[in-house]
Amino acid sequence: MLSPEAALFQLAYRVCPAQPAAHVFSVELRIAHPPAGTFLLALPAWCPGSYMIRDFARHVVRISAVDRHGRMVPIIKRDKQTWALEPGDALTPPLIVTYQVYAWDFSVRAAHLDSTHAYFNGPSLLLQVRGFEHLPCRIDLLPPPADDCLDWRLATSLKPLAAEPLGFGSYQADDYADLIDHPVEMGRFDLVSFTVRAVPHRFAVSGRQRCDFARLQRDLERICDQHAALFGELPIDRYLFLTVAASEGYGGLEHRFSSSLLCTRDDLPSPGETTLTAGYQRFLGLCSHEYFHLWHVKRIQPLCMLTADLTAEIHTRLLWVFEGITSYYDDLALIRAGCIEPTAYLQLLAENVTRVMRTPGRLVQTLAESSFDAWTKFYKQDENAPNAIISYYAKGALVALALDLTIRRETGGRVALDDVMRALWVRHGRTGLGVPERGFETLAMEVSGLALGDFFAQALDSTDDLDLMSLLASVGILMRLRPAIGPKDQGGCVERFEPIQGQPTLAVRLRNGGPEAVLAHVLSGGAGECAGLAPGDQVMAVNGLRATAENLERLVAASQDPQGAPMPIRLHCFRRNELLELTACPQPAVADTCELMLVDAAPDAVLRARTAWLASLV
Repeated sequence: MLSPEAALFQLAYRVCPAQPAAHVFSVELRIAHPPAGTFLLALPAWCPGSYMIRDFARHVVRISAVDRHGRMVPIIKRDKQTWALEPGDALTPPLIVTYQVYAWDFSVRAAHLDSTHAYFNGPSLLLQVRGFEHLPCRIDLLPPPADDCLDWRLATSLKPLAAEPLGFGSYQADDYADLIDHPVEMGRFDLVSFTVRAVPHRFAVSGRQRCDFARLQRDLERICDQHAALFGELPIDRYLFLTVAASEGYGGLEHRFSSSLLCTRDDLPSPGETTLTAGYQRFLGLCSHEYFHLWHVKRIQPLCMLTADLTAEIHTRLLWVFEGITSYYDDLALIRAGCIEPTAYLQLLAENVTRVMRTPGRLVQTLAESSFDAWTKFYKQDENAPNAIISYYAKGALVALALDLTIRRETGGRVALDDVMRALWVRHGRTGLGVPERGFETLAMEVSGLALGDFFAQALDSTDDLDLMSLLASVGILMRLRPAIGPKDQGGCVERFEPIQGQPTLAVRLRNGGPEAVLAHVLSGGAGECAGLAPGDQVMAVNGLRATAENLERLVAASQDPQGAPMPIRLHCFRRNELLELTACPQPAVADTCELMLVDAAPDAVLRARTAWLASLV
């Protein structure tokens, strides 16, 4: 039964992880005064922050409806995610809809339930009553019935109505949009609490792990404070980092008062460990990214997303603004907070430049097109994706960097992208006014006083590469592009530029995992494509020598004459279990690997510009 408090409201939900072994949630929706005549229930097809149609309704196992006296109410499915109820004149309210949802999506986007924990993101579980979206809701969150789950706790950013801290019970939401914007974790988890600008923050982590919570707390406090300083205020009264640590996985999803995070247990800092591991640095970047979103996405929003229809795609050219700029600031906040050194920041920056330069699709798809087509291209990548698309995260972050350094250089340091973001917050975040399709570009020109039309035309609507070398030089950083020296070479920050000779390559990428040399991607115009190689081919031998994932690059690179020029090679590979023999002419590796170098002997004005760019805002 619903709690007495929940029964007082027009819409009340009851969620129970009823069958952990079968991975099934049981949900009850009570409508105190249903509309007269036929009305509709619907489950979203996608969730805010993740721009892909996921068709959550496919996981609804069964659904039924009764009135107060238990009389069945006809319920007819209209389409893949919508049900029509026809209560008739004899209905005695309230109307009670009961349904079960299968939950086995181990991610931050949907729902997952087993004997160790329960998690759900609202859009995947909670039905919408059409026409009632504006009404406040109550939701009872119940523990599983199993005796071995008696010690389970609950973590959510929902406002409690009749529930103790970390307890099961009744919670409330302002409307349906608010209801589905608070993910819920049930189970056994560790918790650390801290404050940022007098606002309580919590970090809950599920899964087996050994975490130095004191170190994590210190780092998160500093990162969060940097973002609050950037925007000038912290527009929340609570915040929750909801984290699941597992053997593999990585991802995050933003919410107005919380974030859902997935990481590997090795990404968390271990007790007694003082070095900054690559995994922990990556996790801090993820926390930074999702926290930045509490301003930029959850409150500063594209105009077209203000009243988002969660049943169909909503196209906008602005995703680079919201994800690309966030991807720029997530790592920048790490150095401003003192969590990483300048060389570590340049390492991250160089690796991102390398990722973009190694994507032939950057010469095919513009950044604005990447944003617009996220639904069907970025989130539904296939074997040709590197040749056809560019990430609005990765290239968007580089455009944000280029914009920031351009504004700083052209205004003599008087204005920066920080100022544009603060103006964006004041104009659109505080007011709730959506950002028009060209609104960010207009505001950037207004705040900076610069004519940035040509910059945005090149960065957003052309496939030309950005002029990062001159911009980085303005803050005392030298940049070069060189050939890769192996498959694991991602570039980075160096003390000096060493001469490097590019080795012959097939311009192919292998599938991750496994010892076999199975091709995941064949890059446009490369030697592999010219030879007739295709995605899915398993390369068995190069010039009669067995090929593996580990040695393929070396075997190809060894095909040189005494003068170092590439020589044709003979390939044997399986395609659909048929043996093929091909001849390839490896090509010298292109200069697509970025190296950055700090210049300490730069003029004082340049060094001051670099200091101002990377300095703490607190």
